[in-house]
Amino acid sequence: MLKDCNISEINRNLLSRTVTLAGWVDRRRDHGHLIFIDLRDRSGVVQLAFNPEVAAGTHETANSLRNEYIIQVTGVVSRRPAGTENPKLLTGDFEIAVNRLTILSAAKTPPFYINEEAEVDENVRLRYRYLDLRRSRMRHNLMLRHQVIRYIRNHLEERDFIDVETPILIKSTPEGARDYLVPSRVYPGKFYALPQSPQQMKQLLMVAGVERYYQIAKCFRDEDTRADRQPEFTQLDLEMSFIDEEDILRLMEELFTGLVETLKPDFRLVKPFARLTFTEAMERFGSDKPDLRYGLEIKDVSSILAGSEFGVFSSAIYAGGRVRGIAVPGCGGYSRRELNELNDIARSIGAGGVVTVSLDSSPATIEEIEMQDVHSIAAKYLNIEQVKAIAKKLDARPGDLILLAAGKDSLTSAVLDKLRREMALRLQLADSKMFHFCYVTGFPLFYRDEANSRWDSVHHPFTSPCEEDKHRIESEPDKVTSRAYDLVLNGFEIAGGSIRIHEPDLQRKVFRLLAYTDEQIEERFGHMMEAFSYGAPPHGGIAAGIDRLVMLLAGESSIREVIPFPKNQNAQDLTFGAPDYVSAEQLDELHICINSENKLKGK
Repeated sequence: MLKDCNISEINRNLLSRTVTLAGWVDRRRDHGHLIFIDLRDRSGVVQLAFNPEVAAGTHETANSLRNEYIIQVTGVVSRRPAGTENPKLLTGDFEIAVNRLTILSAAKTPPFYINEEAEVDENVRLRYRYLDLRRSRMRHNLMLRHQVIRYIRNHLEERDFIDVETPILIKSTPEGARDYLVPSRVYPGKFYALPQSPQQMKQLLMVAGVERYYQIAKCFRDEDTRADRQPEFTQLDLEMSFIDEEDILRLMEELFTGLVETLKPDFRLVKPFARLTFTEAMERFGSDKPDLRYGLEIKDVSSILAGSEFGVFSSAIYAGGRVRGIAVPGCGGYSRRELNELNDIARSIGAGGVVTVSLDSSPATIEEIEMQDVHSIAAKYLNIEQVKAIAKKLDARPGDLILLAAGKDSLTSAVLDKLRREMALRLQLADSKMFHFCYVTGFPLFYRDEANSRWDSVHHPFTSPCEEDKHRIESEPDKVTSRAYDLVLNGFEIAGGSIRIHEPDLQRKVFRLLAYTDEQIEERFGHMMEAFSYGAPPHGGIAAGIDRLVMLLAGESSIREVIPFPKNQNAQDLTFGAPDYVSAEQLDELHICINSENKLKGK
């Protein structure tokens, strides 16, 4: 080894001892007679002192050091002089009096500061990701990711789970997103697909009698990127036999409770995990992944406005829709510009806007409010009793802002969910050091794809219906409830799963409802149907997004900050320059001809 200890191990137990360290030059300070270098390795930073009276040659060599040079030093561990300690560093009370220095590698000046958390264009960071990962924040995120995965593995293996690796090259099957396809050289015209998830494989492992499987699995989906989505991602995938929903939910609650309490002991964790049905989540929060760290609950005020002369309300109610709203504390004094911003947000969802009702703060109570205290385009169509009733229903107070959306539930839910999150962000209502998990259950099994005039799966076609709804699959598919469940954390879905169908006849019935012909069922799922015919145990599982979980634990706003080499917003790998053209010879080997205006640029 080129070093005999890590920097973080420098402490009072090593005082007066000679140590050898190796790492990167983090900072250099030349005080004329003395040169000070902050040396950095993965574990921390320590100050090096170069004194010409101790080692003249070493001091001269230290003159040539620049940031990010990689060096090896040998010296004596000493206490810093009184008054020069650095409480920000773990090793801030100590320094190394260097007597030998070796430059292991020189370095060019980096395109951005490594030793400062300055704002840097993300594409520059991704182009030089190997430099970006040297920064303390990114090192912390990598270490946190490692700790999360290690905790998960230990937790599951203590509970008799087996880590089983499943293939990356599989058959293309409908999973809800586009597959990444891999052409076969050996079988011209045929393709492998990269797995969107190991869904079918883990079910086959249950048929195989594994009973308790888990995997830290790589998954691939050819879909647009966003802050919490990448073309390739990592998930905790697990499956269990001879269980029901409660077994899975209890296991995951134990896992994530222990994980948070171990890795983030300073965070406030709400226990036990909340539970909401899909219907309740949509009704109260407008979303099946609600952030429960704050209120702003949605309430229905349609009955108060029935018969209203305001066209926005009356037309929506007449058409079978509703008027729903939230009350935002302390925002009754919003300016016209700020109210217009909220209308723009509503329009971005596809609504005509949002009806704002501003309440003056001068009355002491809602009962004392008069119409001159109410400011809204709808005010002349409302009487004071209606305003008071709406305010009471929404738990509004004088000085609050009421936001009302009218229309179909799907529209009002989307609008109020977006506004609820926006106002919580503006008012900083969400405690950044609180973790509020919740389970959402009771999802519909199917939804109607009106564009294609067909039924589709809300989760995936292997999700089991509730026992009491099995008879409705063919006659009333819209009334069938699934045995699916999602785990939500602070407004993000971090895990989803279900009890699976294990009876071949029921699985075939679901496939047929989803408009698969018997020939298509055999072609795409014949391997599973045959496997089930040999006896499949009742089973279920869940998949949790590792990247998204670590993002939340790290307090980041994008999963790109917790993935070592992520794609950018345009799904490009800027470090390696992927995707890229390949040679004509490679395409010929794969029997592929590109019929496009994009040429191979002479390759």
